[in-house]
Amino acid sequence: MCGIIGIVARSSVNQALYDGLTVLQHRGQDAAGMMTCGDGRLFLRKDNGLVRDVFQTEHMLKLRGDMGIGHVRYPTAGCSSSAEAQPFYVNSPYGISLAHNGNLTNAEELKADIFREDLRHINTNSDSEILLNVFAHELEHNRKLRVDENDVFDAVACVHRRVRGAYAVVAMITGYGIVGFRDPNGIRPLVVGKRQTDKGDEYILASESVAIDAQGFELIRDVAPGEAVFIDKEGNFYSRQCAGKPNLTPCIFEHVYFARPDSIIDGISVYKARLRMGEVLARKIKRVFPEHDIDVVIPIPDTSRTSALQLSYELGSLYREGFIKNRYIGRTFIMPGQKQRKKSVRQKLNAIDLEFRGKNVLLVDDSIVRGTTSKQIIQMAREAGANKVYFASAAPPVRFPNVYGIDMPSSSELIGHGRDDKAIAREIGADWLVYQDLDDLIEAVAHNDVSQFEASVFNGEYVTGDISPAYLERLENSRNDSAKHQQGIAEDAGLDFHNSQ
Repeated sequence: MCGIIGIVARSSVNQALYDGLTVLQHRGQDAAGMMTCGDGRLFLRKDNGLVRDVFQTEHMLKLRGDMGIGHVRYPTAGCSSSAEAQPFYVNSPYGISLAHNGNLTNAEELKADIFREDLRHINTNSDSEILLNVFAHELEHNRKLRVDENDVFDAVACVHRRVRGAYAVVAMITGYGIVGFRDPNGIRPLVVGKRQTDKGDEYILASESVAIDAQGFELIRDVAPGEAVFIDKEGNFYSRQCAGKPNLTPCIFEHVYFARPDSIIDGISVYKARLRMGEVLARKIKRVFPEHDIDVVIPIPDTSRTSALQLSYELGSLYREGFIKNRYIGRTFIMPGQKQRKKSVRQKLNAIDLEFRGKNVLLVDDSIVRGTTSKQIIQMAREAGANKVYFASAAPPVRFPNVYGIDMPSSSELIGHGRDDKAIAREIGADWLVYQDLDDLIEAVAHNDVSQFEASVFNGEYVTGDISPAYLERLENSRNDSAKHQQGIAEDAGLDFHNSQ
């Protein structure tokens, strides 16, 4: 999962891009990058690390220009490499830079086609570089000295025909403008904002509306699935539907975990969706455990707070903050190694003993992936003096790998894979465990015209229709901790772990 942003303004955009990336930092803490365009020249800064660490004053001064794109990344392949920090750039045609959120499911096929037919070289293991080269090749077909919005939209239409998977993209064409587009299923989010200045209109594209709000822009709408929008350097806005059969099926895990609660995605308030998750989960607890003896409801910060608060209200139980979070520790389920992951949980959370001592506690989390974190947190609650520890997940069991840009572990490392609820409760050490039902989760998130969701991690149904058992097996072999460990060794040695083209 990554965060992307693009701005076309009437003055320098470096500070606005920086502020926007900071707001989107929750979507990726592995690397950050920014490319700006001014007077027909490009200026790039990217590296591993948080936004505040990658961009120092000396870098910001060099990022000149009134339009630019930015990216925050966590490693989809489970490893960290500054070579795969974005944006990526190709000089032909026109000079194109691109930032991408998602994952291409036919990346290997595209990589071979690009090499044999398009005569283009891919220098990293990132599917974002593949996507950039596909777009550049399709735009190059025009063979025109100057490009316009129709040329851009024709190229995006060709991208949709060639590329499969999930992708939300911002791309900058040097001296012309910025294009944003979304895959035909709209799996990954992309929103558009606008503000008026004395010098004219300015536009912003971003993964979440919170980045638009923070810059003083007004949220216009979401980019539709399969749609492309183009803002030229003069501030003119164009849009076109570029896919043959678009069908909005956004990733439901955005609402469960990834997005900030103050964002609005596809017209759905993330905050309200999480309130409803807590409400329907409380109904299930009343149904399954009508004689429950819960004394206090405690969220596992931060994502589950909204659901836990509403759940406690519906149950009539006290809500308390029982854990204090160290905000300088990254998210744990994406860390490339079980030893590092276990160590980080204790560093990240600390229990307030008085909220646990002698009480029957219901811990609420947004989801359970590996179970490593849940098991340690339950143990922390017991060490703090809890009498009984119950556990509730605002999402259903995660039983299947994600292929659309979330680096969830291999199936064998998912605690929900091959276990029923009682077995999972025993594994994590809970006195009892309750999961949200998928139908209830969909009911909680659905709003207006959005009723279908990409929910493959829960039901194993992949909306792009191209995921075979062989593909999942390859994914399994590349995502398990052993593979990540070997890849880390290769990177430390300065080697390319994957076979070269």
